[in-house]
Amino acid sequence: MSDVLSQSEIDNLLAALSSGEVDVEEMKKSSENTVKDYDFSRPSKFSKEHLRTLEIIFEHYGRLLSTNLPVYLRKNIQVEVMNSEAVTYMEFSNALSNPVLLGVINFDPLKGNIIMEMATKLGYTIVDRMLGGEGEPLERIRDFSEIELLIVERIMVSCVELLREPWQNVVDVYPRLERIETNPQFAQIISPSEMIAIVTLNIKIGDVEGLMNVCLPYLTLEPVMDKLNTKFWYSNMQDKTEDSYSDDIEYLIRKASVPVTAVLGNSTINVSDFATLQIGDVIRLNRKVDDELDVFVGDIRKFTALPGSSDKNYAVRLTTVIREEQT
Repeated sequence: MSDVLSQSEIDNLLAALSSGEVDVEEMKKSSENTVKDYDFSRPSKFSKEHLRTLEIIFEHYGRLLSTNLPVYLRKNIQVEVMNSEAVTYMEFSNALSNPVLLGVINFDPLKGNIIMEMATKLGYTIVDRMLGGEGEPLERIRDFSEIELLIVERIMVSCVELLREPWQNVVDVYPRLERIETNPQFAQIISPSEMIAIVTLNIKIGDVEGLMNVCLPYLTLEPVMDKLNTKFWYSNMQDKTEDSYSDDIEYLIRKASVPVTAVLGNSTINVSDFATLQIGDVIRLNRKVDDELDVFVGDIRKFTALPGSSDKNYAVRLTTVIREEQT
């Protein structure tokens, strides 16, 4: 914002001074610099704008979780972003229970790792659902077995893969789950005094609720901190029109595989003849050698063709295209 006043603003200020509406002494007092306490152990590396942008990103991420996880868990899932805050890594690690579910995630191409911490009762609920149960958490907390960790890892890998889309407006990341730790002492990814941003999501699987905390170190996000503002984020959102959606749909349809079948002919025999068929027997079809064959795409008769071969393989050469009005 410019410190230079326009001529109209100067005229209004002079008029206010002459009328007594503005007191010069009060203006001097208000312009005096005020001293604020600054904690050097907790430098303000994350502004409110940064934290708000992270919340927007993870609101998008929450919507992806609520639509993708039910495929695996067969339960209604609701995800809500609770809050975001900037703390030191020591404060985050000291608040962790034992056992805990910590996913250490490689955030390539950004340097370093991020951490996804999931409430243990959510982990037990996931295991119970994946093994055919009702999705009830354990009444008594215990360590996860190796089999249970493998089951949780499968779901967490899916959660990590979903991180890519919400971050596309900021940076193209290729997140990868490196490992799962159940002891917080083995997840010291940065110095305890380093600043991190924590985004807290509330996840509800059926009737079971729990928190998921995503720990984002400043050292990892430092190269893209300038992009973590709502103005940049919204300016990079691609407002797709109906035409672009139709183009995407057409592209996907073109890549779809469809069965193509050429029918040599048909014949009808009785069951006794069929049961006694031997190698070398001849079944007479309803077509001649030089007749055109019907070619079906799926269940639709789409072409006619003549039989032949190509590089020692059976093949057909299309002769006509059957239009929709001809079928």
